Amino acid sequence: MKRFIIGVMSAVMLFVSAAAANVKVDGESFAGAKLIDSVTYVPIRSFGNVMSDCEISWDKDKRTASVEFSEKVMTAKIGEGYLECDGRYIYSGAENKIIDGSTYVPLRSMAKVLGAEVSWDSSTRTALVKRDGEEFASADEFYNKDDLYWLSKIISAESAGEPLAGKIAVGNVVLNRVENAEYPNSIYGVIFDDKNGVQFTPVANGTIENTPTEESIMAAKICLEDYKLSHHNILFFLNPQISTSTWIPNNRDFIMTIGRHDFYA
Repeated sequence: MKRFIIGVMSAVMLFVSAAAANVKVDGESFAGAKLIDSVTYVPIRSFGNVMSDCEISWDKDKRTASVEFSEKVMTAKIGEGYLECDGRYIYSGAENKIIDGSTYVPLRSMAKVLGAEVSWDSSTRTALVKRDGEEFASADEFYNKDDLYWLSKIISAESAGEPLAGKIAVGNVVLNRVENAEYPNSIYGVIFDDKNGVQFTPVANGTIENTPTEESIMAAKICLEDYKLSHHNILFFLNPQISTSTWIPNNRDFIMTIGRHDFYA
């Protein structure tokens, strides 16, 4: 089986190959979009102005673009794989970039923040953006507080020191179990499930009660936005360097390694 490994990229210079991409907004062609590694990117300033009455600013020191619209502020930090707005994190894993002096972000992420849906016309290879008029809800309105509380705590307890992707993957495991009929149907229930013995070490050793890190809260929010790092239904993970159990490697399908954790479906 081929082994997929997701890690932290070393600090090397990457040369991005960007091709023009076809985008239409409510049937009208939008110029300036680019296709990079199969992701459609749009320039944040011109796309924001087409979509809404936006005010764009740039913080040179923080390398962050801000888009003000409808009494909300969306931020895009260069090099990060997410957009932040009203306490929510819209993650794609595709980094925000500067191309020819302009800030570019993934189309689907920005469209979601600005209240639009994106579909794909394969016959013309065109991304179709349609305004749906739905206002972007704040974090307090969107996230269930109990779900966010417990998901961020288990992510933090299980993946301290892991990269953001590793934290997201741990959250994915918990939410995949919630959706699986073999496990309890709530985040709290999955974390404290003891039907076949304690499922998570932090529940046994008490570290589940520790205050979660800010990045773990971010990862929990990303997971609650329905973002899944893998198309596979990952249900298990372990650190092979310290795990004393061989049941998971012997009985489940290996999917990927992120940081110190191996993930299985």
